[in-house]
This record gives sequence, structure tokens and C-alpha cells, in this order.
Amino acid sequence: MEIKPIKELKLYGFNNLTKTLSFNMYDICYAKSPEHRQAYIEYIDEEYNSERLARILTDVANIIGAHVLNIAKQDYDPQGASVTMLVSENQETEFLLSNSPSAVVAHLDKSHITVHTYPESHPNKGISTFRADIDVSTCGKISPLNALNYLVTTFSSDIAIVDYRVRGFTRDLDGKKFFIDHKINSIQNYLAKEKRELYQMIDVNVYQENIFHTKMILRDFDLDNYLFGMAKKELSPSEKKKIKLRLTKEMSEIFYGRNIPRV
Repeated sequence: MEIKPIKELKLYGFNNLTKTLSFNMYDICYAKSPEHRQAYIEYIDEEYNSERLARILTDVANIIGAHVLNIAKQDYDPQGASVTMLVSENQETEFLLSNSPSAVVAHLDKSHITVHTYPESHPNKGISTFRADIDVSTCGKISPLNALNYLVTTFSSDIAIVDYRVRGFTRDLDGKKFFIDHKINSIQNYLAKEKRELYQMIDVNVYQENIFHTKMILRDFDLDNYLFGMAKKELSPSEKKKIKLRLTKEMSEIFYGRNIPRV
């Protein structure tokens, strides 16, 4: 569902509303041996290195109708990567100091897209996780909500914790303030039907503050999708049960944001 501004809203000057979409996306797996855990970290580092992340963010910019001004990217040792992208609306807003000997151009746009990755594993339990933190913050008419489905699809996350907030205000021709320029009562409104069917979701929204929060966790659990370096058929029934319990406990703790005691 594409975000649509209020049709009758005609503004005086620039749209000063800041719209920010933030993700914590998690991928969970079980890697039994130290070698498997190291291989998983290396796989994630290669799959989501700074070059690929920069391409993903460029796609996001194109989807939301933004113009890329600058990209900074970094791969870390021993693992992880970061990309920061400064963007503007396609119709760039510029301020010219034309009376100076050499003209100075200052971009007034205050929009950016960032991603940071955090691969990690626990040696005692065999659980390995990959977290990607993504922020898409725009100023003006363009909206990060238009990239929501693309990001959920691209990272194929087991868990996604999503926040959306609109800050600031803009004015119509009569000077009346508008603290939001589109209709929304849940982030779920902008998820495609097939995505909503894949995930169990809960909302915590503060409508009067234009703050929206959605947690998503995959409904179906197939152990083969969570094993790294081995297959389900290689495990005994008791091993399958033990690993599944560890994985579901890890996912539940991340989803609900609290530790769960052993049963």
C-alpha cells in the first residue's frame, strides 16, 4: 500500500515534517560446532557486507523517490558493517549565496538512511543471531513507509521490530499547523497481504503522538530453516526437540523483549 498524502492539504512553504521508519531485524540459527558458528558469521559478513548494504539502501532511496547525495560505508573487523546515506527529495532544495565571489550551495534537505549489522553467537548454546538496525528518515513529502515491504522481503527476517514516527509540523496556506500529512493507524496498514499472513504481529501505538510500533515474528517453524552446517535428518529425535526448544526460546525472548526462565 503506497502512502498517500491528504489530498486537500496545500502548504505554505516547505513540508517540514520528519518521518522516520526504524527496524531491528533478526535472523536466528543453530550452529552446533565452533567451526559451524564461525562459518555462519563469515557467511553473514559476506551476504551483508557494506557493498551489498549500500545497494539495498540505494534501492530504498529509489523506491521512496529520494535522490542520493552521499554514501559512507564501512566493514568492521572481526565482523559487521555500516552504511550511511544522505538523501534528498528528487526536487532538491538548495540555497544559493549568489552575491559571493564563488557561489556556495547548501542542501537544506535533512533526510538519511542508515544500516548497521551485528552478527553474534553463543558458544554454550549453539545459538547464532544476525541483527540489522535500519533507519530511514525523510523530510518533506517523500515517505519511508513506501520501502517497508522491500526491506522486510530483502532481509527475510525471523523477527522484525518496527517503529514509525512523524515529528515536527507544517502549515497550510492559512497558517494552520499539521502534525501529520497522511492517514495511518498502524504500520500493518502498509504491509502487503502476503507479508501479514507470514507473521504474527502485535502493535503498541500512541496515536496522539504519531508514534507507531509493530513487532513481527514468523508464524511457521521448520527446523531445517534454522540449522547451519547440518540438516534435520542428521539429528536424533531428542536432539531435534532440544534444539527447537532453544531456538523458540531465543526467538520469544527477542520478540517479547525479556528473558524467559527455563521450563
